[in-house]
Amino acid sequence: MNGAADLGGMMGFGPVVPEPEDHRFDAGWQRRALALTLAMGAAGRWSIDEGRHARESIPPPEYLTSSYYAIWVRALEDLLVAHGLVTRAELAAGRADGPGEPVRVLRAGDVRAALAAGTPYSRQVASSAGFAAGQRVRARVMNPAGHTRLPRYVRGRTGTVVTVHGAHVLPDSNARGAGESPQWLYQVRFDARELWGEDADPASTVDVDAWESYLEPA
Repeated sequence: MNGAADLGGMMGFGPVVPEPEDHRFDAGWQRRALALTLAMGAAGRWSIDEGRHARESIPPPEYLTSSYYAIWVRALEDLLVAHGLVTRAELAAGRADGPGEPVRVLRAGDVRAALAAGTPYSRQVASSAGFAAGQRVRARVMNPAGHTRLPRYVRGRTGTVVTVHGAHVLPDSNARGAGESPQWLYQVRFDARELWGEDADPASTVDVDAWESYLEPA
């Protein structure tokens, strides 16, 4: 979707300053925010795509002035309310009004194994891949109201298929509960100058994973 989360290639937000790889949290509540998000994800009430869409749907003024984990907390609250697990009144009061609905519980001792296992999103499809490695393709110009994994800065730009990843769940459909609708997935490489013009580094490229419906022959 064309929201505040899609900041790639936009000016005015300053440089990206990498933090040390072992630096994870600035405060204790951030650890709890991550733990709650993982625990509720394991409960199986929503997909990773729906979770991403919840974060993207936060109003831009709030999104752009919130920290990383504050965005996670706000999105988690919205998901819990949308799926009937809590009410806004309960969130405001900080306590439940009655017995909770049973959900699958992720135990602390199971977290490491669950994260290592991950969740496979590859699928089998009857159709053949529409594009091949080495083929020139153009990212479609699209402005969906819902979730998509195609960044704005590549839309309408031409690149080259580097890898055919196989078929995977389509996030655009899965995020709104409309089914997995698996499609072929490709790694597409774009020259920096194709994306940002002559002032870009001629030696730089950007690789984007793009589903088949995002692309057309160049």
